[in-house]
Amino acid sequence: MENISNNSEKAKKIKLDFKDSKYATGRRKQSIAKVWVKKGSGNIHVNGLKMSEYFKRPVHQIIVTRPLEITEAAANYDIKCSVKGGGLSGQAGAIILGISKALIAHDETLKKNLKKDKLTTRDSRVVERKKYGHRKARRSFQFSKR
Repeated sequence: MENISNNSEKAKKIKLDFKDSKYATGRRKQSIAKVWVKKGSGNIHVNGLKMSEYFKRPVHQIIVTRPLEITEAAANYDIKCSVKGGGLSGQAGAIILGISKALIAHDETLKKNLKKDKLTTRDSRVVERKKYGHRKARRSFQFSKR
């Protein structure tokens, strides 16, 4: 009985109301982020959890809030993200693109600052595939002359 209550405390998923919001999709590596932005008090939720609970590393938290800091609108918008696929770095990159696109849809004047810092374009770099006869994508086996 104790384990059931303990598990429900860990997964504190919050139901959020985002009726009058702007939607955008962001992608990075294998990650896909669906982002909703609306006027609010600066709360960011990722997959129903607060951003600080979902992204434990401060680097990822800084990356996700970057579009809001550039536009100086960190306390003006509430953000809800749904992310799947890839690792945490890819997910953070996908959320950046989604937030940037949604902010531009909400307020067109923010586009100039976001474009200057290259937050409106998708980062198309993906992992290179492994080739046969090689140990990794480019790393080959040690050459032996004799």
